[in-house]
Amino acid sequence: MRLQKMLLKTNNLKFTISLCLMLCITAMADLRAQEIIPDEKPEIKQDSTEIDPTKIKAEGVAAVVGEFIILESDLNREIAQLEAQGADLEGVTRCELFGRLLEQKLYAHQAIQDSVMVNELYIQSLVEQQIQGILAQTNGDMEGMLKFYKKDSEEALREEMFEINKNGYLAKEMQDKVISEIEITPEEVRTFFNDIPKDERPTFGTELKIAQIVVIPEVTQQAKQAVIDKLNGFKKDVEENGSSFTTKVLFYTDDAASKPNGGLYTLNRKRPRMVKEFRDVAFSLQEGEISEPFETDFGYHIILLEKIRGQEYDVRHILLRPELTADAVQKAKDEIEKVRKMIVDGEVSFAEAAREFSDEEETKFEGGQLMNPVTQDFNFELTKMEPELYAQIQNLKDNEVSEIFQDEDRINRLKFKILTVTDRIDDHEADFARDYLKIKELALQDKQIKAIEKWQEQTIIDTYIKVNGEYRDCEFQSNWLKNQ
Repeated sequence: MRLQKMLLKTNNLKFTISLCLMLCITAMADLRAQEIIPDEKPEIKQDSTEIDPTKIKAEGVAAVVGEFIILESDLNREIAQLEAQGADLEGVTRCELFGRLLEQKLYAHQAIQDSVMVNELYIQSLVEQQIQGILAQTNGDMEGMLKFYKKDSEEALREEMFEINKNGYLAKEMQDKVISEIEITPEEVRTFFNDIPKDERPTFGTELKIAQIVVIPEVTQQAKQAVIDKLNGFKKDVEENGSSFTTKVLFYTDDAASKPNGGLYTLNRKRPRMVKEFRDVAFSLQEGEISEPFETDFGYHIILLEKIRGQEYDVRHILLRPELTADAVQKAKDEIEKVRKMIVDGEVSFAEAAREFSDEEETKFEGGQLMNPVTQDFNFELTKMEPELYAQIQNLKDNEVSEIFQDEDRINRLKFKILTVTDRIDDHEADFARDYLKIKELALQDKQIKAIEKWQEQTIIDTYIKVNGEYRDCEFQSNWLKNQ
């Protein structure tokens, strides 16, 4: 029973953290989804420090948490949004969802009290991406969008979207702050495992160890020089002819993530973002200066430094990726076909071939072994494997080599790979030595849960909270009612 309760709490922790964010930002953060639920919330500023909870008219107000209010309509709207997003709410009661909403407001309120900094430019850029995403689905119909969301102006819509996203940002930052410094020792992991009765120890599903060999088509020097020349042309056109850097981003950049935002990123000297080469160039510029073309793993860039605000640098960039020639693609395909034949014919082992021929630096020196990004080991649980990877290995027998797959990633627009299953572990009861990393993760989550429970218990006591109406009859796990 102890493990079952712990696992339930672990799931609740994940649900709380993810749902708290969804409850705050789903209404706007994912407006590019197919189904969108109208916003029926009245125009009430929810993070104003001027709110006096004792003077709020009770009608329509379901709860007050510190400086935030929750309206009667909020829960229905958020449930509809979650359902539209495909969230599984089976077995989840309205009281539980309302409790999660209270938690989210508590986090956001405490973040304000703790002076958690908000990157307003980042929030604005997020709002801009969301609006552009909506317009892309509605053929640019701003009037229709305002009517759908019952707003009188684009400014009013942007303001509400900004507040929703900011509150979600605050909640996430506060949640991270509560558990960020929690660590667990090997002895704590051992104690946690030993305290689980043997008949309650978890069973882990079938796990596979997977290796791959990757061959990437080589980019020619001519292709590299072509994009350098093109970027130099952009730089000259902006500097000498007054052309718009942002317009060139929208027409030419290969960075799909920043393109809707005009190539804008905000860099902070204390919180690294982007690769080192990008940061080094950005931090070397003066306001209004455009860099020379430079290379990263993603391609070639030029950067315009728009504004320096203390430790923060607002930059726009254009990314161009050199084109691959047909000859380079065919050469890479021929090479991986040769490598596969050598392995199948027994001339070389898969691991030896990976070390000698693979272009993937992250795996080649491990004999091509893939690391599970979730568990940080080499085991992939069959039922939790990414669908694309599962489709590529599902019919493979142990040590059988797959056919050649054509793939891509954030850095490489084209690559060829072959895979093999190097080991298979059938369903088994948790073993401390074999499954240490998984057990460690469970133990850490258990410790995080206890820390959050303790933080929440104390913060509820120290915060003004008022629950109204039918929600006073809820049996909350936390002391939201405080004997009201």
